[in-house]
Amino acid sequence: MKVIIIGGGFAGCQAAIQAKKMNADVHIIERSDMLLGVGNVGGIMRNNGRFTASEELSYLGANELINIMDNLALHKNIDFTGHKHANLTDIGKAEPEIRRYILSLGINIHFRSRAVNVLIKNNSILKIKLSDGSFIDGDVFIETTGSTGPMTNCNRYGNGCSMCILRCPTFGGRESLSSKAGIPDIMGERANGTPGAMSGSCEIPRESLSDELLEELTTNGVAVIPIPKEDINLDKLGQKVCQQYALKEFAENVILLDTGHIKLMTSYYPIEKLRKIPGLENARYIDPLSGGTSNSIRYLASSPRDNTMKIKGINNMFCAGEKSGFFVGHTEAMVTGALAGYNAVKYILGESLLELPRELSIGDIISFANETLEIENGKSIRHTFSGGDYFERMKQLNLYTTDIDEIKRRVDSLSLLGIFNKI
Repeated sequence: MKVIIIGGGFAGCQAAIQAKKMNADVHIIERSDMLLGVGNVGGIMRNNGRFTASEELSYLGANELINIMDNLALHKNIDFTGHKHANLTDIGKAEPEIRRYILSLGINIHFRSRAVNVLIKNNSILKIKLSDGSFIDGDVFIETTGSTGPMTNCNRYGNGCSMCILRCPTFGGRESLSSKAGIPDIMGERANGTPGAMSGSCEIPRESLSDELLEELTTNGVAVIPIPKEDINLDKLGQKVCQQYALKEFAENVILLDTGHIKLMTSYYPIEKLRKIPGLENARYIDPLSGGTSNSIRYLASSPRDNTMKIKGINNMFCAGEKSGFFVGHTEAMVTGALAGYNAVKYILGESLLELPRELSIGDIISFANETLEIENGKSIRHTFSGGDYFERMKQLNLYTTDIDEIKRRVDSLSLLGIFNKI
């Protein structure tokens, strides 16, 4: 059973782990020299409904990446504007930790391999074409290419290329392979109808802060600093992808979180060589370099899919992460990735595909994201357990809880306890 995963972000990594657990030959095609993609920024875990979703996914048996991220937390159970009981992860250490874990499982990672086209016959994909002209074949394919880039989209729909973590100028822009297979993409919108949305955060080097502010962040994990009244811009809130941050407090204050970033002053240095230097074994680069004027534009290429994560119109292609809907965050990517990896192998085996039940938040969000595409302004809604419309829905449906025993009972009552570990 050969499973080809296009994209090595959180969704692709979780899909790869799941397929490997089910004894597949797994290959990740990653256009850059690092895993995790846009997951190399952020670092906020278990906040609000993500706590519930993380525990649900863990009890289903897909807790590998959640455990790694929990172990890298610098601050636990932190409250800040609009967020409760958050973990703030040292995101700089996540990629090397996860890379080592992925490789230890025997998963094949093809770095600097940019997928550009598909060879398709009778609505089934036979091979993926890479930018060097070579092909890689497989039995089933999972597209987790995200929805950001290439540079032309950030120029067209944003304020220009921000030289973000995806590094399109270095490795080339992303390609939508489902689109290349003849399935039109679904484009997200902002409230005013403009395509896409702007990423929600930038990084600041720790050494650029004052000693007092750095001490506050190191001690508390969070700092809130009022913005001068003449510089407050409420209009910016509507441009952001992360609608859980669309609170006026985020326009009236600078809110800083300690996720462990450090700046390395060098024009360039291959990351493989950098990590050979003693003391820099976990080093990485951070972004965006143009964060003073712009950020990356996302949600421009979601695939139409059913609730098993199978792409509609293609027999043997699944999707996860942002490619599977307007989902925001690491946890959301892990959820869709685990289900896509599971069902990809089930498809090869000719067995029934799994739909996660709506009695669980992780099942409800997958179904609800599809349903909202059919309503007015549905393409402007971003789905995340951590806030916005979906977190309110979680609370209304009594899906949100921090009671671990209750979450286990729910999963067990649905006969899904450990389902992702059953071969």
